[in-house]
Formats: sequence, C-alpha cells, structure tokens
Amino acid sequence: MAKKTVATLQTGSKKMTKVIKMVKSPKSGAYVFVEKVVSAEQADSFFTK
Repeated sequence: MAKKTVATLQTGSKKMTKVIKMVKSPKSGAYVFVEKVVSAEQADSFFTK
C-alpha cells in the first residue's frame, strides 16, 4: 500500500505546508529533491531561492 503525502499540516494558529523542490546536484549532475516544512506565507520565497 502506498503512503499518502500530507500536503498541508495544521499546527495551532499557523498553517504549515510541505514544499518539495527539484534541484540539480553540482557534484553528480543528477537531480535531487529538497523537502522542507514552511509556513504558507514563506512557500513562494522557498521556490525563488
């Protein structure tokens, strides 16, 4: 059975979101995934870095 990915997490008064970005590794040249749990307001700034 496959695991279900949680897209949003509720913690108290803040709404947290799990963001996943695909970046190219400078060492091997392969693509790797960077996962992070941030607040909903910071999600856009995570992708612009």
